[in-house]
Amino acid sequence: MSTVLIIVLIVVVVIAVAAAVVFLGPGRGRVGGGNLKRRFGPEYERVLTRHDGDTKAAEHELAERVKRHGDFRPRPLSPERHETYVAQWAGVQEQFVDSPQKAVAQADRLLAAVAAERGYPESEREQFDALSVHHATHLDGFRRVRHAARGEGGTEQMREAIVEARALFEALVTDRGTENGTRPHEGEHGDKHGSHRSRLTGRPAKGSGV
Repeated sequence: MSTVLIIVLIVVVVIAVAAAVVFLGPGRGRVGGGNLKRRFGPEYERVLTRHDGDTKAAEHELAERVKRHGDFRPRPLSPERHETYVAQWAGVQEQFVDSPQKAVAQADRLLAAVAAERGYPESEREQFDALSVHHATHLDGFRRVRHAARGEGGTEQMREAIVEARALFEALVTDRGTENGTRPHEGEHGDKHGSHRSRLTGRPAKGSGV
């Protein structure tokens, strides 16, 4: 085989590899079934159940979410807005003692407002889809708060919803993403929320996350 032919073959191989990399790209390489299951965690199972176990349909839906929202980068909150939201969440937890229904309704509105200010879509469906791409691990808390705000469930279910939703709230008011199960730092805002947490959880406040 001549040297020229060898060089031509090498060039062809290099071009083919480069084309494959461009076609797949960093985002497309993450859209496989196994990667989707790891990325979405409990949200994967929820979507699969909604599609009656049809893996292909469920993974198509989740892959479409990644394509629409995977490159999204949330807008930062100013220190003033951050403190305002933290104070409002503390108020939610305090209000729960006297009026659980009002508290979950306020928590629902607060989570939606923080998400919108960070740049997530404002429509309910698109907001949940976008949040599922970046905060799948904690989205269930928001969903439970939304159901509770609509009058679904008793006082204990409302309490559990707010406790669970707090992880998403903390992720939204900080720059710590929760994609692939990364959790916000435990104990964030503990000095401001401790007394309210103990009322919701029934356990002594220790300054760590509930």
